[in-house]
Amino acid sequence: MSTIYLGTSQMTEKSWVASANDPGTDFPLQNLPFGVFRHGDRDRIGVAIGDRILDLDGCAQSGLLSALHEETLAACSANRLNSLMALGAAAWSAVRRQLTALLSAEQAGSETKNRVEPLLVSMRDASMQLPAAIGDYTDFYASIHHATRVGKLFRPDNPLLPNYKYVPIGYHGRASSIVVSGTEIRRPCGQIKPEGAEPVFAPSHRLDYELEVGIFVGPANSLGEPIPIAEAEQHIFGLCLVNDWSARDIQSWEYQPLGPFLAKDFATTISPWIVPLEALAPYRVPAFKRPEGDPAPLAYLRSPAANRDGIDLTLEVYLQSAKMQQAGAAPVMLSRGNLRDLYWSIAQLIAHHASNGCNLQAGDLLATGTISGPGAGSEGCLLEMQHNPQPIQLPGGESRMFLEDGDQVTFRAFASREGLPRIGFGECSGTVIGAAHA
Repeated sequence: MSTIYLGTSQMTEKSWVASANDPGTDFPLQNLPFGVFRHGDRDRIGVAIGDRILDLDGCAQSGLLSALHEETLAACSANRLNSLMALGAAAWSAVRRQLTALLSAEQAGSETKNRVEPLLVSMRDASMQLPAAIGDYTDFYASIHHATRVGKLFRPDNPLLPNYKYVPIGYHGRASSIVVSGTEIRRPCGQIKPEGAEPVFAPSHRLDYELEVGIFVGPANSLGEPIPIAEAEQHIFGLCLVNDWSARDIQSWEYQPLGPFLAKDFATTISPWIVPLEALAPYRVPAFKRPEGDPAPLAYLRSPAANRDGIDLTLEVYLQSAKMQQAGAAPVMLSRGNLRDLYWSIAQLIAHHASNGCNLQAGDLLATGTISGPGAGSEGCLLEMQHNPQPIQLPGGESRMFLEDGDQVTFRAFASREGLPRIGFGECSGTVIGAAHA
């Protein structure tokens, strides 16, 4: 498990950055998520604090992080997070301790504040970038509620395939088309087969979102060396939000027999901030409780820390159409789910991925697959909502079965508990634009 250094007093500690103490902020002192931002003529690593970004390279150059190891200092001055990701949990904790001391109202003296203040950049003045050079991307299918709902659409009497409760199902995705939140998403074209007709090449008419959580890999494992389940979280740098956009009409024609391809690899949106597991430590919960009669995980997937392998993280999906935006209508919440409902934990996904000796690399991205809950209103994609006889109703008389041009989809997530700060993820957002000429 990741190193945890925050005690009870630190969980209620305030920052001298006033916006970090707003109860509704995603980024209190206890969060300090890592990201990469552009301000001026170059990219640099920063941490979010309230409505500001603290420039880590500026801190390093100013001598504010001098207590850190030289290798860690160099990683903080890079323009992507890969080097810091590779250093491991002890280095990440050391950075967070130093940053907490610099930003804490209780720990930072007036001289420290005067040195740090010029290194704070308003989020309004920064452009967020991809946080890492993502070498590989793997998408899983870890929500049994999602798998069951979708399975019922095609196999009403047998929604889950026999391997689902034994194997964390995943596939290798396309890393080059991963984009940061705010990037426009062009409607894809592909082969579509209308019922009773020959296939045509045309823009997708059944464009969908998928609500997922991303797992950024930290230290690598050597080729041929598995990662034991007990050590899996030591290889997780942190979590982000993922929208793995899907063209359902292209997917239904192409996916047999090898699985997803062009229906998925045209775009994947991620949120720019990576929330460390340390920040989420107070919100850990037992892993998903398997129903009676389900098989126990095989030995290599049996976690010794199952009583805290889950994370109580609320996940929300919002939609705002172009017409709503023009009318000044607020986005509509389409669904709310929770990461704790995953059938397979994030530790199990890491351990399974490396179980055959696959060498994960610092900056690789794994995604959970669509996260859905058991009840109505917790569906993680529009496809799951097809069991409803009526389309989704939007303000102004609009309705939706799938996404239309001009629709903006936004994911948000937060962990909260009475007496503890709200740990948020920021937004994962994308707006659909028209297809290129087919």
